[in-house]
Amino acid sequence: MKRLVELSKIFSDANRAKIISLILRDKEICVCEICDTLELSQPLVSRHLKKMKESGLLDSKKEGKWVVYTLNPEHQAQCFINALSQDLDKLPKLVSCNFK
Repeated sequence: MKRLVELSKIFSDANRAKIISLILRDKEICVCEICDTLELSQPLVSRHLKKMKESGLLDSKKEGKWVVYTLNPEHQAQCFINALSQDLDKLPKLVSCNFK
């Protein structure tokens, strides 16, 4: 039950849902791309990413000076992710940085 409540809190925040949707659409994304695309501050995005990573929803890897985030394919939140995938075309175009 505690795990379900934790996941519900993560998916109930609009900015977190948008971040997850961006990662779902673009497969991997760095903090600066999230900040620029969603026009959110870096500290706010980092707090959201930390919470989602602690829940096991996201994986991360270091690429040069960037940390790149991906969805954890083993995570048990597929019903939430499936619901998000229905609105991917409504997301803003990704503002890319040079990590790729």
